[in-house]
Amino acid sequence: MERLTGLDASFLYLETGTQHLHVCALLILDPAAGGTQYSFDTFKAELGRRLPLVPQMRRRVHEVPFNLDHPVWVEDANFDLDYHIRRIGIPSPGGREQLAGLVGDIASRPMDRDRPLWQMNVVEGFDGDKIAVICKYHHAAVDGVTGTSMMMHLCDLEPGSSPQEPAEQWRPEAEPSDWKLAAEALVNLPNKLGLVGMMPKTLGMVAGFVQRRRENKAGMALPLTAPRTPFNRAITPHRAVAFTETNLDAIKEIKTAFGVKVNDVVLTVVAGVLRAYLEKHDELPDRSLIASVPVSTHDDSRHTDGINKVSTMFSRLGTDIADPAERLRQVAEFNRGAKDEYELIGADFLQDWSKYAPPNTFQLAARVYSSLKLAERHPVVHNLVVSNVPGPPMPLYFLGVRVDGMYPFGPVFHGAGLTVTVLSNNDDLDFGFIACKELVPDIEALAEAVPNVVDELLAAARALS
Repeated sequence: MERLTGLDASFLYLETGTQHLHVCALLILDPAAGGTQYSFDTFKAELGRRLPLVPQMRRRVHEVPFNLDHPVWVEDANFDLDYHIRRIGIPSPGGREQLAGLVGDIASRPMDRDRPLWQMNVVEGFDGDKIAVICKYHHAAVDGVTGTSMMMHLCDLEPGSSPQEPAEQWRPEAEPSDWKLAAEALVNLPNKLGLVGMMPKTLGMVAGFVQRRRENKAGMALPLTAPRTPFNRAITPHRAVAFTETNLDAIKEIKTAFGVKVNDVVLTVVAGVLRAYLEKHDELPDRSLIASVPVSTHDDSRHTDGINKVSTMFSRLGTDIADPAERLRQVAEFNRGAKDEYELIGADFLQDWSKYAPPNTFQLAARVYSSLKLAERHPVVHNLVVSNVPGPPMPLYFLGVRVDGMYPFGPVFHGAGLTVTVLSNNDDLDFGFIACKELVPDIEALAEAVPNVVDELLAAARALS
């Protein structure tokens, strides 16, 4: 048994019938590239053999009576691999458009909390003889770093290889009784008073922000100052996705030419895509869009427990700047200032606050916010989420089959119905776009714009030499 941290549990509390807080990943596998003889039964058996390497895949959420404390993880005595990995078909002609539709449909469905919070849907016959695997995990169970680590246990550097099976057969631990969980919650109740101790730190942080702004120093974009766009409304349960890729060497060439970071280039590419999309729809604001950019704190956090270790920065995207080179320079400058202010917040700010989150209050607030569509009644906090996750720098074989593409899709939120997640994969940079289907009905236009935006930046980079 292991108790969820406040931050992990918050992804459960903030979930509603329209706001799903799971993440998805689309893997494109090519058996021919590694000379692998694929069959679904062999593929599933290989996953079953590796489960001892990823024990969290057999854990489910167990709630504390009356939500007196955060839930706990328990091993699922009724674990059934056949429930979690399924074989599904793809509509004709079996191309990217049909696969994106399948991913969107799967992302639109909430997860069953009575079972371990993951699923794999295996699609055969994509793009000829390739295999697509649509993975879904709840955000309470993974973040970018832990999700990548989990995937690494299911991957090898060579085709067809398999880890040695542990000698001992898995036996689930006994589940805790409700009275024990309730008693522990009552004992821990005084610890919630530690919330009072957070106030001086928070006030000090606010004072630091005010002082920096008085000195007119560039800094982080302020939440609640973003312009409103068509995707900054309350969301429905329906999701649409699109995916594409670009050459990682091109991104690195742009980075080197301008003396910036890869993340600056990624944000500038996303900005160019959004600018083109909003111009096409005659909805481009005259102020820059603001992105919420998750920042991993796994290397900096003093907390040793929990799965999600993340903070966030608010970054200006420069969508109001027409010239791509100038946009990149401005984004890099914005990010340098934002990083300085982010350090005032500290790596553990979200985790420190979230551990005091009262479950019933959070869940009730989330439902009220959703049902009343309050996201449309206050200023826009941020326009979208943009996440850049480091991936494998070498070819990988997922359950023995060569990985061609690895496209991530994060959750979308009320008031910010679009998320862009980017993952480096061997020699590529893979882009995953996910949105509320009603707010971005033509999401494929975003993916289609990526090559042109990268080419513009690459031309600008080469013009400098």
